[in-house]
Amino acid sequence: MGIQFRELAEWVRRRTFFASVLIVITLAIGILIGTLISGRAMATRGQSATGVSLLAIPDPVQLSGTFSAISGKLVPAVVNISTTQVLARPKKHSRRDGDDVQDFFNHFFDGPDEGDSAERSLGSGVIVDGKGYIMTNNHVIDQATKIEVTLDKDSRHYTAKVIGTDQLTDLAVIKIEPDRALPIARLGNSDGVQVGDWVLAFGSPFGLQATVTAGIVSAKDRANPGFQFQKFIQTDAAINPGNSGGPLVNMAGEVIGINTAIYTGGHGFEGVGFALPANTVINVYNQLVTSGKVTRGSIGISFSEDHSANPVLLRELGATSGIVVEGVEPGSPAQKSGIAPGDLITLVNGHAVRVGSDLVDPIAETPIGQSVQLRYLRDKQMHDVSVVVADRAKLFPQVGEAGDQNPAGAEPAKFGLYVEDLTADLAHKLGEDRKSGAIVMEVEPASFGEDIEFQRGDIVLEVNHVAVNGAADYRREVAKLKPGQDVLFKVSRRDANDRSLIVFLAGAVPTE
Repeated sequence: MGIQFRELAEWVRRRTFFASVLIVITLAIGILIGTLISGRAMATRGQSATGVSLLAIPDPVQLSGTFSAISGKLVPAVVNISTTQVLARPKKHSRRDGDDVQDFFNHFFDGPDEGDSAERSLGSGVIVDGKGYIMTNNHVIDQATKIEVTLDKDSRHYTAKVIGTDQLTDLAVIKIEPDRALPIARLGNSDGVQVGDWVLAFGSPFGLQATVTAGIVSAKDRANPGFQFQKFIQTDAAINPGNSGGPLVNMAGEVIGINTAIYTGGHGFEGVGFALPANTVINVYNQLVTSGKVTRGSIGISFSEDHSANPVLLRELGATSGIVVEGVEPGSPAQKSGIAPGDLITLVNGHAVRVGSDLVDPIAETPIGQSVQLRYLRDKQMHDVSVVVADRAKLFPQVGEAGDQNPAGAEPAKFGLYVEDLTADLAHKLGEDRKSGAIVMEVEPASFGEDIEFQRGDIVLEVNHVAVNGAADYRREVAKLKPGQDVLFKVSRRDANDRSLIVFLAGAVPTE
């Protein structure tokens, strides 16, 4: 019994010893950590010579990197787009009655006294091909006389040309000529987008380049009344003026839409933005880069989706879904196939028609000259018919393009100048002693000619010291110039007191 007691006491002493050692080690570690933290805190704040605490920049803290990783990849492929548009001013009458020279200029130039003005607007775009192909909105570059693209990486500026536009989806493709392969954005499949998905919107709101905002997908398939081919992804990611044409991106870093519009009462962000789905973008892009235009099929019918959704109307017509034909174009494939106003189309190629896109999309995507199979009801009787698809643009022609805007029939020459021969008769009417030269009929806004301060009525006498006797001489000499080369124009100009002056205009030939 005594031996057992002594063994137990020995075991207790050993346990106590080990516990004491453990406590000592723990205290030592705690003191060491406290010392390090205290030292770091002191280093963070520091002390000045007068004893005042100083602040120091702490080590960066790594937060969730998903958004930043996506932004790092996408931002280099997002561009700023600035455009210049011509705005014609109202024509003015001569300020001096009886002044034949001024009256002649008003009639001869057939334009406003002070020329046209230029309006500059901002938008965004996304590079989808390293060779310089950029996707944007049509309304960003519509009617632009000059399109300038600024890259994010090095802020380099390029003049872009239009490859093609599609008004029905408000999409456009422009191209720059880079001296290297550009970073691109990868387009995804927008059919996989779900309401509630996180998304990032990229662009240049109010001209603030490389701006990124976050939000979620608020809704899908939002229709734009009056535009059959515009079905939007709705998002609450901040989209403001200048974001148009920029990409909407999912958490896989894929472009799932092109930011197009906002719903607002005050021209600013109110949490409701819209982007055209990537699948629409891809289809339009492929057609624009291959043919410069988008071709869509049609059979020549018109309808109202609102009327077709009326359940009472559908019951009376003998169906649960379908689209009611309201109009048929004369001579169209629909008319030739026997379809008439009042018919209810219920199937296209065997698929049920519930909304307008169920009818329009498969027909629009069918190659011209091929057929679609339709089923329709008339007087509750079912009819099946094969209809050959025609070109929608021919069945429903768009508003014609503006006519020739060249002043007085002049032909446009290089550098944005419209020039004609200075004839002896014209020189006499203008009070000019000289009988030869190239007279400037008009100067395009935002052109090189405007940049170096050409004016309407200037008479070009020389280009780089070579005499210019007429418009042909002018065109021949400027055609010899190389991008980046200096050019000097000798010009005769009338001043405000109707005196003839000699002025020199110079600049470096644009690279584009």
